[in-house]
Formats: sequence, C-alpha cells, structure tokens
Amino acid sequence: MSHANAALTPRHRLKVARLVVEGGWPISEVAARFQVSWPTVKRWVGRYLAGEPMLDRSSRPRISPNKTSKAVTKRCVSLRMRLREGPVQLAARLGIAPSTVHRILRTARLNRLIYIDRATGEPIRRYEHDHPGSLVHVDVKKLGNIPDGGGWRYVGRRQGGKNRSATPDRPKNKQGNPKLGYAFVHTVLDDHSRVAYTEVHDDERAITSVGVLRRAVAWFAQRGVTVERVLSDNGGAYRSYLWRDSCEALAIRPKRTRPYRPQTNGKVERFHRTMADGWAYARCYSSEQERRDALERWLHHYNQHRPHSACNKQPPFTRLINVPGQYS
Repeated sequence: MSHANAALTPRHRLKVARLVVEGGWPISEVAARFQVSWPTVKRWVGRYLAGEPMLDRSSRPRISPNKTSKAVTKRCVSLRMRLREGPVQLAARLGIAPSTVHRILRTARLNRLIYIDRATGEPIRRYEHDHPGSLVHVDVKKLGNIPDGGGWRYVGRRQGGKNRSATPDRPKNKQGNPKLGYAFVHTVLDDHSRVAYTEVHDDERAITSVGVLRRAVAWFAQRGVTVERVLSDNGGAYRSYLWRDSCEALAIRPKRTRPYRPQTNGKVERFHRTMADGWAYARCYSSEQERRDALERWLHHYNQHRPHSACNKQPPFTRLINVPGQYS
C-alpha cells in the first residue's frame, strides 16, 4: 500500500499513464518530471493500456507449496475443541510444528481455553444488548445461613458445630442439631450495563420472585431504565402462571434458557460468583443478620465504584446516563 509521501499515488499513476498514452509525452520526460525511473513509468503505462487498476497489488504469492492443508487445519481445530490440549500436544498428534498449531488456533480464535465452553467444547458466543433495559437476567443464589458466633469456614468445623448447636429459636433435625436453613439471594441484572438489583429472602417461591421483579422494575425505572425482556432459567417460579401474568402486566417479555444450559444466563451466574467472593464469604460474620446487613453497602460499591472489565474497566453505573447520585 502506497504511503502518504509516495512519488506516485494511484491518482498520479493514472496521470502519468495518460500523459504518455493520450498526451504523447516521451517516457523519459515523464519520468524526469515525476522523479521516478523510466521502468516505473513504463509499468504504469502498460497497466493503463491493459485496463488494469492503478492500486497496489497484493504481495501474497500465487502458489504456496508449504501451506498447511485444509484437512490438517480442520483436524487441529477439531482436536482443540474435543481434547482442549495445547499447541505442543496437538503438534505431536498432527506431526507439525507447535508454532503452526498456534497460528491455526489464533486464526480460529481458539488460542485461549477461556474462549471454549468447558462443558461442550464449543467456542463461546458472547453477546450484549445495545441499551440498558433491553434484557435483564434473573436468578437465585442459595446460601447456607450463618450460625450465631460464625460459620465453619472461618472458625473451623469444630467451633462451627458448637455455634450451630447453640443458635437459639431454630427447629431441630433428627440428630438434635438446629436447622439453620438457607438464604435465597434474588438478583436482577441488566445485560448492557451489568447494574444489579439484589434482595435476600428465605424462599424462592413464585410469589417471592414476582415481588422481587416488581421492585426491581420500579428501581430501574427511577434510574431511567425501562425493562423490556427478562431471561431466567427453568426453575419452578419462572415457569409458573403467576410469573407469566406478572410479566404481562409489567409489559415485559419473559424468556427462558435452554434446559441444562446455564451458560446462556451466564452474566448473572458470574455476578453471583463475584458476590460470593466479595460479600457472602468475604469475611467472618458473627450472624446471618450481620451478613445480610452488609449486602447493601457491597452492592453500592459494585454498582457505582468497582471497575468492571465488561464496562471498559469502569463501574456499571457509568453506562447509565444522568442518574441521580450516579457518582456519590
């Protein structure tokens, strides 16, 4: 490709050819005027007479005898997706150089294992809706309640068992130990901005899930976001008539993932992993109520202060425009 300071750009090449062919100028005089060699002028005159374009031709060779065959390339990609092995191992199987395997994998965008779905071996297809509210993801994270005094993750199993037994006002199991139950974290996550709305409840029934959705829709509306679609898994609450009728009343189109395919709802699944690391198991809580009280503060940090790689290393709230308290 010609650079900005080239003596003969495509426009000047055409001018050179026309001066010789149509103007009758000698090739030597045209070469001296444009300060190029006469073979160069002759080459562009020949292209002009042949009706060929004046743009630079590709430097790629017409024949590449040592080029990797399509059969080897296809087998390399197939083995990568099926076995998830690296270039060295695949090169030994295929009888080619590891650098060749690496080049094939880079061309196919399979050079990193994070690009491949671990369950199926298929390339990961990423998507993102173009504006906030176009799609929200909903899901429930189940966490074991923390006994008074702290759970076994921080105080050890022996002390954790003592704290569990000493927790008052709990029903007993067959062994006489209190049933602490579970905390169900209901999350509504915006697909475009990754802004999350979360509540903790003691169950995951349809009436509870619908209540969370209604409050989440109102919460997003206060921030200028209109929810249009909602994506959920195939849990009982999301297959209920109450969920369907509530979505219809809110003018929201309900959608469900394919059975046994949680990757489709992976954004909220990944948020729950971040939430578990940053809030649920981040420190030693002396009681379940203390952990639940800390959720609002952590959620504020996640939405408005924590950099997010999917938001160009900016907080999720930066993708919402003119929101009150956005930078507080």
